[in-house]
Amino acid sequence: MCTATAARAYLERGCDSLETHVTILKSHLDEANLEKILAVPNEHVHRFIADAIELCNPSSVFVVTDDSDDINRVRRMAIETGEEAVLATEGHTIHYDGLHDQARDKARTRYLVPQGEILGKNLRQIERKKGLAEVKGFLKNSMKDKEMVVRFFCLGPIDSIFSIPCVQLTDSFYVAHSEDILYRSGYEYFKSIGNKNDFFRFLHAASRLNRFVSADVKGRRVYIDYRDDTVYITNTQYAGNTVGFKKLALRLAIRKANREGWLAEHMFIMKVLGPDGRRSYFTGAFPSGCGKTSTSMVKGETIIGDDLAYLRHHKGEVYAANVESGIFGIIRSVNSEDDPVIWNVLNRPGEVIFSNVLINNGTPYWIGDGREVPKEGINYSGNWFKGKTDKKGNEIRHAHKNARYTIKLSELNNLDPKADDPEGVPLHGIIYGGR
Repeated sequence: MCTATAARAYLERGCDSLETHVTILKSHLDEANLEKILAVPNEHVHRFIADAIELCNPSSVFVVTDDSDDINRVRRMAIETGEEAVLATEGHTIHYDGLHDQARDKARTRYLVPQGEILGKNLRQIERKKGLAEVKGFLKNSMKDKEMVVRFFCLGPIDSIFSIPCVQLTDSFYVAHSEDILYRSGYEYFKSIGNKNDFFRFLHAASRLNRFVSADVKGRRVYIDYRDDTVYITNTQYAGNTVGFKKLALRLAIRKANREGWLAEHMFIMKVLGPDGRRSYFTGAFPSGCGKTSTSMVKGETIIGDDLAYLRHHKGEVYAANVESGIFGIIRSVNSEDDPVIWNVLNRPGEVIFSNVLINNGTPYWIGDGREVPKEGINYSGNWFKGKTDKKGNEIRHAHKNARYTIKLSELNNLDPKADDPEGVPLHGIIYGGR
């Protein structure tokens, strides 16, 4: 459909303010990207994007479809913008977050609570109108002279009882690239769901950069508007804060699941083989950093996912599905002896993003990798050498303890054949663990 025809069809649906939103889209998108947006027949998507454009004021907008050309441009731009750098092994790149942007910011992650509503006292929160005004103040003109990237994804297998469509807008090609690895592309899926308003929305701005990292981390905010299934994120690049489909989407999904009668959980899913060909699927609930990935990768078994699971009643049983299609894993202590499958992926050609590790001659090194640490290199603090200290005299290790790797599950040779099954897998047990 040509752009003019698509715009007319959009306007003829007769919804409030549609003409205003189309005008905004036309003023900021070139013909090709406008065509992509209007091909998604959803006024709520258009309104979300148009409102974000007015707020963030990008110089251009790039709409990413499921097409490989669009996805490859995201990868190229992550390198061209300096957010990632090429390493010695083909397909491997390195990303550094700022020295003070190395983990999820729990203190500045808050729920936006409408006046008169009450959440549990242990949940950080702020009155909704006040919080929206604050975070939108940070987001105002945050993408000036930058390109906004529009991403469509699906949480859970596409076109299944587990599917949750999501849109993320970001000014970071590193974030957009990470999402390509971690989630199922959902542009065509969005085109199939019509004008539904039942999707998650994420607006992220890394904002002003200095040496390719967010410069104003004191203005870091992660505000969750659960009333509108929207999350606002600013002044941060660390993927735990910025890849909205991970822990932030989990918070929205928990509320959605509670209202609809299913479960959204911080769990791995794996298949365990037993005597006489018995196949049993288990989920495991461990806190972060307590071995979900390593447990789901136990030798001789197969993995569905290592971090997030949706559980639903289906065919008289409980079925589970992996929310994701990749791993954003803690790389600390990954070594050839204890983690041979992961180690193999991290040391052969293929698409891998390393973050906040040491690079020496194009090779990544991390804590507990079983190798001799080089005397110098580049890490998240800049030029690094043994004995380097910070301003307070504390030693700066060669890699951060929360350094990460990002890979596709499809790279694993122990991936279960039902990892993308729209029905999920029948659940036979739940394992609980702790520190």
